[in-house]
Amino acid sequence: MPLYLLFAVSGPAPPTLQLIIGITYHLYKPSTNLNLIAIIYRVHPPMFSRFSQLTRHLSRPLPNYAHTSAAATASRVRPLMASAAPTPDDRNSRAIHTAACLIIGDEVLGGKASLTVDTNSAYMAKFCFKLGMSLKRIEVISDDEGEIIEAVRRMSENYDFVVTSGGIGPTHDDITYQSIAKAFGLPLKLHEESYERMKRLAKPHPQQPHFSWDEDTPARKAKLRMIELPTDESRDLSKQVLFPDEELWVPVACVNGNVHILPGVPRLFEKLIDGMKPLLLPRLEDPEKGIHRIMISTPLPESAVAPYLTELAEKVEPKGVKVGSYPRWGRSRNTVTLVGRDPEFLESLVAEVEKNVDGRRIMVEGEDDVEIQGAIPSQ
Repeated sequence: MPLYLLFAVSGPAPPTLQLIIGITYHLYKPSTNLNLIAIIYRVHPPMFSRFSQLTRHLSRPLPNYAHTSAAATASRVRPLMASAAPTPDDRNSRAIHTAACLIIGDEVLGGKASLTVDTNSAYMAKFCFKLGMSLKRIEVISDDEGEIIEAVRRMSENYDFVVTSGGIGPTHDDITYQSIAKAFGLPLKLHEESYERMKRLAKPHPQQPHFSWDEDTPARKAKLRMIELPTDESRDLSKQVLFPDEELWVPVACVNGNVHILPGVPRLFEKLIDGMKPLLLPRLEDPEKGIHRIMISTPLPESAVAPYLTELAEKVEPKGVKVGSYPRWGRSRNTVTLVGRDPEFLESLVAEVEKNVDGRRIMVEGEDDVEIQGAIPSQ
């Protein structure tokens, strides 16, 4: 019976891989389809030569691994295998350190400034900062199924807490639910509790005075699209659908344990993300301690303070402090920031920084600005 092995080799195979191939060939040589060895040869010719030398060496008597118990074999192989991927329930309960935000919508990318301005990512950034979550990524993508699938899979894998915004309305171009369902191989199912809440809490539109929930009309079907949610039937449904605000019928679907699907309407997004705070606090490293920022205003150009800030950044990096410098074009002063989780350590740096940048601490950026007329100042 042929033994099928698949190795992705870029350049010379590492010694461990060569050893695995050699032992496998030695054990299964009588029944192995040798055509597969030619595949390895075509991938990297020098490997075949070393492989042949190894198999000749292994022709000497070796322990009979073929008759070793499964448990013993597993104990030998386990160190070479990758750890199991976290399950949705793992992602739904583990500590939150990192976050990501995915803004979905052609209208955002289309530049409809008077109609659609993305304020949700900025609100998400402030929300994470206050709670102490490290927001690592914000992306804006179009209403494209392939782009949504790729982005949510990658973000779910790489970050602890993921929020999407937009694309969950009643029209044909609202494809976020169906795309995320496809990303994780889930069906869309009508969520009954959301349906009951929608009937009870949704206000009738003035242009639909005769709308009825009891009649199977196109308008009713369109509304139901907003509560057909990605559903994993093997998991507790209460962990997959959240209602962060009791005044709203709008659900927050939680897919793959850490992808939270929110509407793009800023007022709804803000109320729902704020409502999730009690659910997130128990999973934070330092609940509600947040991240702290100190701002120091300086009249000096960035080029003048750059050498000192470079030294400072290297000195405080072990303490988890980030040093930033932000020019304020057309203004008389720039801003130096110190960001970290230890407020006492941050405070201990203020006097030193003020002295070295000829600056002073401010509470609100721009509070001591003077507008410069004419050319943009040199940095």
